[in-house]
Amino acid sequence: MKRWTRISAIWLSLLLVFAVVGCASTPNAGDSTPVVGDSGKQEAGFPVTLTDGTHTKVTVKKEPKRIISLIPSMTETAYALGLGERMVGVTTNDDYPAEVKKVEKVGDMNIDTEKVLSLKPDLVLASEGLNGKETVDKLRKLGLTVIAYEPEDLNGVFQQIQDVGKATGAGKEADRLIGKMKKEKQLAEKIAAKVPADKQAKVWIEVSSDLYTAGDETFMNELITLAGGKNVATGEKGWFQASSENVVKWNPDVILYTHPDKKEKITSRGGWKSIRAVKEGRVEQLETNIVSRPGPRITEGLLLISKAIYPEIYAETAK
Repeated sequence: MKRWTRISAIWLSLLLVFAVVGCASTPNAGDSTPVVGDSGKQEAGFPVTLTDGTHTKVTVKKEPKRIISLIPSMTETAYALGLGERMVGVTTNDDYPAEVKKVEKVGDMNIDTEKVLSLKPDLVLASEGLNGKETVDKLRKLGLTVIAYEPEDLNGVFQQIQDVGKATGAGKEADRLIGKMKKEKQLAEKIAAKVPADKQAKVWIEVSSDLYTAGDETFMNELITLAGGKNVATGEKGWFQASSENVVKWNPDVILYTHPDKKEKITSRGGWKSIRAVKEGRVEQLETNIVSRPGPRITEGLLLISKAIYPEIYAETAK
């Protein structure tokens, strides 16, 4: 989801990676698509019609052979569904899997719509949150088939993957991928179930060195909760900047962070040596792209959080 400056650390970590997950958790798609596990029954042929995350009904007339993705999480989804050879355009923000670096670039945070048009895609994967409603609308007015999503929780990610599978003729692959992700989620829940309620670890997570964190109704809060932790930053909605004094007051058992700073820079902050997590050496760095992008690796991120919070229970349960 490059090394950030003080300003861009906040901007990119909250906009590029988290913008699509900072709102209230609500259902993602508005159509009557069958639940996950039924997509094999849908996989008849084309055209197919679905309602995307913008509540727009989209018809894909034929199986797409040329696909452009405008958001890293969707790019990861396409490759996870075996669609890598069909990818003809991505953004400069895409870095996974490695082969994506060879694909034509159509912009960064700002999409070059003329470049997109010149590549003659059959399908464009997008996000209004990251790409902007104006960009999505413009591409549609240019006659391109666009599906856009704003996953706000794990169920939203599952729906997105299922719909991309349906739109590309990869329904069976989508089912297999979702099945794998659900097993990873179940393992995290199994680990969490072994933790007594009065023994749940208090967790502080920071996404920038300026102490931006995840409050209520955020994707990251859901992951911490699923992993059996108690997010100390609850009480405020969305992403917000906490004070150093408050973190000391909250006294978390575990500190997780997703920015590039060294651990020593965190533990040496004024007053932080009194925090239980610092005293006990429970400060862990997580790879931001894995724990933050609402795509096929997000449940791997969930397990990374589980392992960081409850390493011993994780080790005995994940055998």
